[in-house]
Amino acid sequence: MNNHLFVLCSELSNYEAFTGKYAVTIEPPVDTKSNTAWKLLPSPMAFTLINRTTRHRVFAKNRFFFSTKPYNSQILKLSFSNEKTNYRMQISLANLLQRYGFPPSQLHSFISKNQFLLNSNNLNDLDKSLSILLSFKITQKSLVSLINDCPGVLDVQFLKKWEVGVLKFGDLGLSPLVVRNFLELSRRFEIDPDGVFQTMKVLKGLGFSEGTLNRVLEEFPRVILMDEGEVCRKIEFFEGIGISGEGIERIFSFFPGVIGFDVEDRLKPLLDEFCHWGFGEDMIRKEIVREPRVLSMELGEFSRCLELLRSLKCREPIKWKIFGEGAFRAGFEVKLRVDCLCKHGLIRREAFKVLWKEPRVMTYRIEDIEKKIEFLVHRMKFNVDCLVEVPEFLGVNFDKHIVPRYNVIGYLRGKGGLGSEVGLKDLIKPSRLRFYNLYVKPYPECEKLYGRFSGGEVKSRHPVGLWKLFKPPSYPESKEDVRNIKAFMETLV
Repeated sequence: MNNHLFVLCSELSNYEAFTGKYAVTIEPPVDTKSNTAWKLLPSPMAFTLINRTTRHRVFAKNRFFFSTKPYNSQILKLSFSNEKTNYRMQISLANLLQRYGFPPSQLHSFISKNQFLLNSNNLNDLDKSLSILLSFKITQKSLVSLINDCPGVLDVQFLKKWEVGVLKFGDLGLSPLVVRNFLELSRRFEIDPDGVFQTMKVLKGLGFSEGTLNRVLEEFPRVILMDEGEVCRKIEFFEGIGISGEGIERIFSFFPGVIGFDVEDRLKPLLDEFCHWGFGEDMIRKEIVREPRVLSMELGEFSRCLELLRSLKCREPIKWKIFGEGAFRAGFEVKLRVDCLCKHGLIRREAFKVLWKEPRVMTYRIEDIEKKIEFLVHRMKFNVDCLVEVPEFLGVNFDKHIVPRYNVIGYLRGKGGLGSEVGLKDLIKPSRLRFYNLYVKPYPECEKLYGRFSGGEVKSRHPVGLWKLFKPPSYPESKEDVRNIKAFMETLV
């Protein structure tokens, strides 16, 4: 086999199994006059013949692994050792995180994004960090969220400072979620515990109760990055429109995000928009205290909601339900339902179109609407965009209309009784009697699934024999009674 290229594979079995790559050497030197060479295949003893062109192409793309010089076994062993050590570190780190409640499904992506955790040769610091975090009584779900959002909190020196700082918050009665938010913001913006404590004292001095303070710090933790003047301007604004201190505390408790709104660019223009539609200051003040979330409306959004309500074409009983608590409240209810539809995938223009086509949606609670959408997407396997074409789906009763029809169609589809596929429009729009005649009447076994217009015995609304109680008593008629009745009737003729 002189003048041939041999690829030798000694001491490489473990390396190949770990990395999936081949490290090769060539003995003896390649004869440049030879037109052929031997190449290693995945099986250690399998060889194949390749031409010179393929040989040069393979060697050019794999300079590190292919060389005409004898390889250094020490370099190879060192490379394999580093790979093995790194792999062991990953396993140890994964076991440590999993022991503290980290979901196994998120371990791979978390470790791959945070390779700096593998640089430490000692996992004791990470173990101490996780122990300190648990000592703050943070829930497991919040702990995993904190580590995912801000892995820098695993710095043991940073947590030791906070371990001392959290003791100062004991008198304030802060919840573990507040502490979790403090840790994230402190790490991101390099705020020490003393600075956070001073901000807490300022907020406490503004007259917030312990419950309101917790609520604000849980929902809007960035308040600790604001100075006292910014918070005071919001309080002065609400006092200026006649809201009492109790009402202001209610607003901050139910909608903490209002603290981050600018007075000149957001709150005052929003109040001007309310006044533009003819609502008095007393009503605006009353509605803000009643439902502080009305302040979350974008400029122009309230106007668009009221324009939709004015252009509705529906029956009067439905309008009475929509405007039952006043036009101001009705406009806010439209905003809530638009947000609900947008959260599930519709754009705002489509959401307004659905509400205009099917006003009955505004008479249902948000929970009922979400229940219908989840059933549509996860159970019926329709896209949420179908609501634009069939908005009636959200306007009909879930238990009496949607579920029975879906059960009937599902049964017939499994039995092979449908000649063609039944879409959402064919499922919802037909009247009860038409749907019964099309899909239920030909199949008697579907009558129990449908439950309407069944041929069985109709259950009485009243107990048997109750009609006897409403039957007037009969009295015997005498000849004198008959003469009196005849005399009375003659006077009427």
